[in-house]
Amino acid sequence: MEIRTLLILGASGDLTGRLLLPGLGKLIAQGRTQGLSLVGAGSDDWDQDRWRERVDEAFGSCTEGANDAGLRELRKVQENTEYHMVDVTAEGALAELLGSVKGPAAVYFALPPAVSQQACEVLKPEDVPEGTRLVMEKPFGSSLVSAASLNGTLLRLVPEDHIHRVDHFLGKATVFNILGLRFANRLLEPLFSNEHVQKVEIFYDESLALEGRARYYDKAGALRDMIQSHLLQIMALMALNAPATLHERDLRDHIGSVLRASSVKPDFAKSTRRARYTAGEVDGRKIPDYVAEEGIDPARNTETLAEIEVSINNSRWTGVPFILRSGKALGKKQKEAIVTFKPVNHLPTGFKGVDAPTRLRIGFGPDTLRLEIDVNGPGDIFTLDREVMETNLHSADLLPYGEVLDGILTSDPMLSVRGDIAEDCWRIVEPVLKAWEANEVPLEEYAAGSSGPAGWETSRDDTPMRTVDAEA
Repeated sequence: MEIRTLLILGASGDLTGRLLLPGLGKLIAQGRTQGLSLVGAGSDDWDQDRWRERVDEAFGSCTEGANDAGLRELRKVQENTEYHMVDVTAEGALAELLGSVKGPAAVYFALPPAVSQQACEVLKPEDVPEGTRLVMEKPFGSSLVSAASLNGTLLRLVPEDHIHRVDHFLGKATVFNILGLRFANRLLEPLFSNEHVQKVEIFYDESLALEGRARYYDKAGALRDMIQSHLLQIMALMALNAPATLHERDLRDHIGSVLRASSVKPDFAKSTRRARYTAGEVDGRKIPDYVAEEGIDPARNTETLAEIEVSINNSRWTGVPFILRSGKALGKKQKEAIVTFKPVNHLPTGFKGVDAPTRLRIGFGPDTLRLEIDVNGPGDIFTLDREVMETNLHSADLLPYGEVLDGILTSDPMLSVRGDIAEDCWRIVEPVLKAWEANEVPLEEYAAGSSGPAGWETSRDDTPMRTVDAEA
């Protein structure tokens, strides 16, 4: 069922202007959707001209590479879009708006989680026209209890396959690059198990600091913001068994199976780490101490770098640590999964030089593949040297939110987070959060622009020594 109207709640907010509208514009310009109506709604008292200015500005950068049909559709959406000032938490207000738009509609809640919850609670099932899709932004709840409560509220209104819990990190390119690499290559598929893998590390280290998001980030922190809502999903893709098909139920059932088997060992002082940045310099920019940033409450002890070790308790992965790390204001941007294989059982006596484990590195944005192996180096044929084979993986022709919207507008929930999966992500991290709140794990420090606390093994500098041009 193709969506006829995209209704954005929170249309005057930052998320809409910075991410949603540019993503939508590129999607339309490429001719991927036709006959779509765009309706914005927000609490700000905007007139139609101001809303159209916002849309025009966002769409203006989307025309490059567009075909004629896409440009015509883009202009049509710009000319016909409309804005409504609405308090979506008021009784009957959102229901009236839903009844006025052309259906079936996708309702995108680009709102704070608490406001989204209130807006859904005032809706009755009869207020929601048949075929309506409800699109929820992360974080999905703030705890296991709140996520379960929100799930119950949404399921009272529409079926599960009409709910899209957005994880823009799970773009189609990233998901299918991982699945294709794992399951289309006999060389790799049998090796992804505890028989051959020593550890799996998933990094999302950013050079960005708060960038004006103190109000949200200081209440969330790195564990909630990235690991709970994004990296656990990537971990599941790295660890799942091969689904029978790429149908959404098959794929999401397998993701759910991995997460249900996952937990963090309760000795949290050993299985988790947290830290916060102090003043420093990143890419020539002076970064103030985190607690000196405007809007920060030092008493919260919010972490800006988090690391957890997850155990997947099934026959394929028991005994293999999955180490998930994400942080801000770091000197090196590192966005990748690293699979470290176990050493060979026996290296014949006589070889010398480098003897390091084989590693496979899958980069996220740009999507890349690196295989680090030991080979006979130049000169002495008995000396092993490290070589890196590198290639580029498929890169998306859409912006991340364009990929999200593509699935929503074609009513494909495959890359949305299913309700039970969202709850399991909270179940995995909640014991860690409680331990941190009780100060069972020390809050360490690292200078902005560094690689993190020096004592952390994941703060190592292990960039491959040499890379081979993929086109060479």
